[in-house]
Amino acid sequence: MGAPRDRARDRGRGPNPDAGRDEIAKGFGGWLSAWKDFSVEADEYRELDDARILVLMHRSGCGKTSGLEIEQMRSKGAQLYQIRGGRVTKIVSYYNREHALADLGLTSEAG
Repeated sequence: MGAPRDRARDRGRGPNPDAGRDEIAKGFGGWLSAWKDFSVEADEYRELDDARILVLMHRSGCGKTSGLEIEQMRSKGAQLYQIRGGRVTKIVSYYNREHALADLGLTSEAG
C-alpha cells in the first residue's frame, strides 16, 4: 500500500479553498510573519464523542506594523478535531468561539 495522500484542506479562506498541506503551511507562515509574539493557548478541552474533540482557545500577539493587539479583535476561538483510527482526520477552525458552540449545539459552560 502506498503512502497516505495529502488530505489537509483549508476550506473557506484564501484564494484557493482546496489548498493542500504545503499550500496551507506557506499561507499560514506568511500570515504569521505579520505578528510579533503570536501564540495560541488552550483554555478548555471537550471530548464530544469518540470521534470529536473541541478545543476552546485564545490567541495573543501584536501586529508588527500596526501595533494592534490581537486581544483588541476576536481573540477567543475554537478548533474541532475529528479523529479516526487514532489519527486526526479533519480540523475545523473557528475564529469566533461562540460560532463553534452554536454550530455544535453547545453552551459556553462545560458539560
